[in-house]
Amino acid sequence: MKKFNFRKVLDGLTASSPGSGSSSGGNSGGGAGSGSVHPGGTAGLLKEEIQETLTSEYFQICKTVRHGFPYQPTALGFDPVQKILAIGTRTGAIRILGRPGVDCYCQHESGAAVLQLQFLINEGALVSASSDDTLHLWNLRQKRPAILHSLKFNRERITYCHLPFQSKWLYVGTERGNTHIVNIESFILSGYVIMWNKAIELSTKTHPGPVVHLSDSPRDEGKLLIGYENGTVVFWDLKSKKADLRVYYDEAIHSIDWHHEGKQFMCSHSDGSLTLWNLKSPSRPFQTTIPHGKSQREGRKSESCKPILKVEYKTCRNSEPFIIFSGGLSYDKACRRPSLTIMHGKAITVLEMDHPIVEFLTLCETPYPNEFQEPYAVVVLLEKDLIVVDLTQSNFPIFENPYPMDIHESPVTCTAYFADCPPDLILVLYSIGVKHKKQGYSNKEWPISGGAWNLGTQTYPEIIITGHADGSIKFWDASAITLQMLYKLKTSKVFEKQKIGEGKPTCEIVEEDPYAIQMIYWCPESRIFCVSGVSAYVIIYKFSRHEITTEIVSLEVRLQYDIEDIITPEPETSPPFPDLSSQLPSSRSLSGSTNTVASEGGTKDSIPCLNVKTRPVRMPPGYQAELVIQLVWVDGEPPQQITSLAVSSAYGIVAFGNCNGLAVVDFIQKTVLLSMGTIDLYRSSDLYQRQPRSPRKNKQFIAGLTELNDSPVPLELERCKSPTSESRENSYNRSRSSSISSIDKDSKEAITALYFMESFARKNDPTVSPCLFVGTSLGMVLIISLNLPSADEQRFTEPVMVLPSGTFLSLKGAVLAFSCMDRNGGLMQPPYEVWRDPNNIDENEKSWRRKLVMNCPSPSQEIGDHQYTIICSEKQAKVFSLPSQTCLYVHNITETSFILQADVVVMCNSACLACFCANGHIMIMSLPSLRPMLDVNYLPLTDMRIARTFCFTNEGQALYLVSPTEIQRLTYSQEMCDNLQDMLGDLFIPIETPEAQNRGFLKGLFGGSGQTFDREELFGEASAGRASRSLAQHIPGPGGIGGMKGAAGGVMGELTRARIALDERGQRLGELEEKTAGMMTSAEAFSKHAHELMLKYKDKKWYQF
Repeated sequence: MKKFNFRKVLDGLTASSPGSGSSSGGNSGGGAGSGSVHPGGTAGLLKEEIQETLTSEYFQICKTVRHGFPYQPTALGFDPVQKILAIGTRTGAIRILGRPGVDCYCQHESGAAVLQLQFLINEGALVSASSDDTLHLWNLRQKRPAILHSLKFNRERITYCHLPFQSKWLYVGTERGNTHIVNIESFILSGYVIMWNKAIELSTKTHPGPVVHLSDSPRDEGKLLIGYENGTVVFWDLKSKKADLRVYYDEAIHSIDWHHEGKQFMCSHSDGSLTLWNLKSPSRPFQTTIPHGKSQREGRKSESCKPILKVEYKTCRNSEPFIIFSGGLSYDKACRRPSLTIMHGKAITVLEMDHPIVEFLTLCETPYPNEFQEPYAVVVLLEKDLIVVDLTQSNFPIFENPYPMDIHESPVTCTAYFADCPPDLILVLYSIGVKHKKQGYSNKEWPISGGAWNLGTQTYPEIIITGHADGSIKFWDASAITLQMLYKLKTSKVFEKQKIGEGKPTCEIVEEDPYAIQMIYWCPESRIFCVSGVSAYVIIYKFSRHEITTEIVSLEVRLQYDIEDIITPEPETSPPFPDLSSQLPSSRSLSGSTNTVASEGGTKDSIPCLNVKTRPVRMPPGYQAELVIQLVWVDGEPPQQITSLAVSSAYGIVAFGNCNGLAVVDFIQKTVLLSMGTIDLYRSSDLYQRQPRSPRKNKQFIAGLTELNDSPVPLELERCKSPTSESRENSYNRSRSSSISSIDKDSKEAITALYFMESFARKNDPTVSPCLFVGTSLGMVLIISLNLPSADEQRFTEPVMVLPSGTFLSLKGAVLAFSCMDRNGGLMQPPYEVWRDPNNIDENEKSWRRKLVMNCPSPSQEIGDHQYTIICSEKQAKVFSLPSQTCLYVHNITETSFILQADVVVMCNSACLACFCANGHIMIMSLPSLRPMLDVNYLPLTDMRIARTFCFTNEGQALYLVSPTEIQRLTYSQEMCDNLQDMLGDLFIPIETPEAQNRGFLKGLFGGSGQTFDREELFGEASAGRASRSLAQHIPGPGGIGGMKGAAGGVMGELTRARIALDERGQRLGELEEKTAGMMTSAEAFSKHAHELMLKYKDKKWYQF
């Protein structure tokens, strides 16, 4: 443990100015994390020693878990024995899902799209085929899957793969029409190849196209069904190396599936038809249907429909078979949504989907292809959703999805993360939210139930809040690295809906998503919740367990930035501070009505962007709107969007600012306390030279909030556009010194950070009072003093006085964050009011008093400083001591980039400053000395989404929106990195493979020769030889047994090694048992033949031989 003493100067030395510490700052050319710590001081510094317990050994960066729907999905796989599901994506990611809590993310290093996924059923392994023509074998017997082998095809492109059940030979079809065979154990290509020109007839003059299907016959594993794109199907005899039969159809084939008896198979075609073929009569289809085509008269062929992209033919023992397919709709129904059709007997059910279908799989009771399949569910992978349909009920309901797949239901525009929050909040929010859940789900359990998961050692409550483009707010339980939805709040319900065709009297400043959430402020202790929206409004919510019906109270505020108004008058005639009464908005409604004032000529003035509902509104239990505050048009200029927001439940005050100025509102008395331009806050002493303002613009656009496309490649996904999805979305000027928000830097100084605290408003004044710290885009910090009524009962009637204190502090770059510490180095939380249900009718209203927790600086009779103030800008961090306002420490965080997000967080009961830089560095600094603890180049900024959603919280946790549909959580705590292995779920559980059904004597006698087929003898190197080395290249993976042994360490390493040893021992014992059984069989056969020979020659004489 290291001790750091603040340096003192000689007694009587006058206090240095706040800027003096920064002038001696760091290296001029440093990058992220570079700079210097500069201790300064005066005679009035804190005298106590501060013991900083945090060291660099406490910190390490690692990803923990990813939540949400896999972005841009492309492939689907399922293990019917382990009951785990795998989803591949266009970016090379694989998500493996099991029971709730079992959710694993892994990534191909190449980033190539995943084409197909094949489980080694009940073996704890997965084969993935990617668009760079590489096969990968993943080991799923560890919590973090790793690649064991890779096989890169050099001369041919992979189009289809098939792995028979309980086989170690993988069939691989290519674009050239050839079929190769890969040994799964060694991942080496066999010399056995089925060339396309040998598979088709010699008389055929055209190429059959790529291989679109491969499967072995359920009757005979020695027969392989090969489907080609042009409509040719070949039934190939693997032993004789020739085609048993060929099938030709004049429409392209998209998919094929067998009947379980192996006598028939069904094909889906590009004209929307299904053909059923019998192996005994391959010359023509046994049956041809166009399920959604209109039947024609006089026996003519039905009209063509859209292609049926996939069909599955599943049989049942006690009912008609299921025929399930995607696509195939009639062309004249262009407006119909994508659909999945289920044909069961004579019944045809069309399930319309909200998004295009990527892939679907039918879940069956048996893994054996030659048994009745008994389907019980269908997993449908959509472009933006995952649904599972229950096939056991006639109305085909869907299962309730236990995974958080609807994060992107409306595009996420902002996030907030709270760790170690009050433990009762999760139960309270869940009890309210569960009442509004959708109904009509299947009553059966979720069928994807594989793996195992247990609660880890870190079980403190965690809540994530997401704001969305449609104005909705979602509260999520994020405890123990899981994510479950608790409660949903729709903020748009406080506004009137604009009817189609109706003129807009309140011209919106955005054309789409006018309710999009920009900022979130939540006080978990008081349960006060506040949001700001893209249409320049603020809504304050209070939490109640009781339903009420009431009118929505609204206020309208004018914020105008008029530089000319304060430059023209002489300094002597300009009052130092405008009269507070003049700051109250002239057009204000406490009843919810909106006053629209238009000057001559139609110039918009005093018009809000949205209309608040004026009628009484029913508010269900949960968060209920307490007050709506809207900025209004001023002289034809629309209100600027809000850039900072802070709420104090103890003071009953909300403050917000934008590039025009600052507004402070009393939400208890529903009055505006302060509304003025930023320049007015400085009084007559302006530290910056400002130029006359530039011409105003009629429209305002900010950086993108709701983009769904972060790839230069156009996608087929439906785009949920917003006004903000402009070309500037991904453009960055890395040398700028402004904040992330859209600010007119030519003339305007935006309010970028706000913070309520019990502090010292004036220099060298030991009086503690409520204060509002205001940070601007030019790096200025102003302290505003709040004069609140002393008596609790007077708070509802007596006015609150808001006065700038005249205190100015300065930093480089826009101010991002504030925090305070006491004289002992403990982090001080802002004051708050203990929650009480505002609509509780059981309590006596007259006897109720507000219960406040003030968190004031510790009182002391000694003369000196009693509080630290930590201020972080996008360039540097400073620590000031109050009330002397002396800059004690400066750390120049970056010179060449800028900070996107900064927060003071608690870890291991100590405070530290966490920063995320635009060049991808995550930096942690100790407090109050600003010693660098961690600097890791984690994630370079690629788009606005990361900058908008990255947030830190206590206990070493952080998150950001890694894609438009997924949240990535990470930790910067060494302890959590060490314990992460225990918190993750197991993907593989040892389960005995189900026994095959008894085929019966006749079926065993006449059912084919599948049981005697030896693939090893046919495909092995001894008989088939080796494939050309130029055809495919074997690449050993990092997840092999040797790599696992080398990487294992510590307790978990010992367990891993023990598990590996057991697996190896079990494998050797199994091989030994097989060899022993073989030797016993050979011995018995030899004994039998010897006995027969003895009987044959027993009575013969020597001359009879």
